[in-house]
Amino acid sequence: MSEPQVVVITGANRGIGLELARHYAGQGCEVIGVCRQSSDELSEVAKQVIEGVDVTTDAGIEKLTSALVGKSISLLINNAGLLQDEQLGNIDFDSIRTQMEINAYAPLRVTEALVPQIREGGKIANITSRMGSIADNDSGGRYGYRASKAALNAFGKSLAVDLKPRGIAVAQLHPGYVKTRMVNFGGLITPEESAKGLAERIANLSLENTGSFWHSNGEELPW
Repeated sequence: MSEPQVVVITGANRGIGLELARHYAGQGCEVIGVCRQSSDELSEVAKQVIEGVDVTTDAGIEKLTSALVGKSISLLINNAGLLQDEQLGNIDFDSIRTQMEINAYAPLRVTEALVPQIREGGKIANITSRMGSIADNDSGGRYGYRASKAALNAFGKSLAVDLKPRGIAVAQLHPGYVKTRMVNFGGLITPEESAKGLAERIANLSLENTGSFWHSNGEELPW
């Protein structure tokens, strides 16, 4: 029998990350959940939980890589994120910096650290947002979140170009407006519905469409 696919998910303790963990565990994958604080729900489905990891720090990345020594990764899902709001005239630049660290720099940190362990034919899914689309911005505001997700999209596109010769495909994926704690559970779809759509997009990701920006429902989004 072949070895199970290894799926590494950041921010896996709740919300979309947890539902993705459940999905891939149900597919027989070896799920490795990465988080700052674990949950009973994650422990039930993950083969391994690496907690106490702050992906914005060198120490956090070192802890992550140390825990994954010897693992051949099939799929890396950069899911951990933070949504805060800023209003013009009262912009909190510390808030913007924090969102940049978590939403943009951290996925790049994690990816750079783990790329040597991602096998040829492997995939990277960056959970971004359509709020990172400049063309789609018709409501303004959310300066830090929009900018950080736009930066993540730019990082993901460059990763797709740089990793294609190594046989690794990269996608930027918008999960939809999901009923999670991030939006005070005011979304339009459930985490389960979002995870199903995201998993379909990941399944269809290849070197032919690497670097694309997709909605979980299959719609290709504008930059």
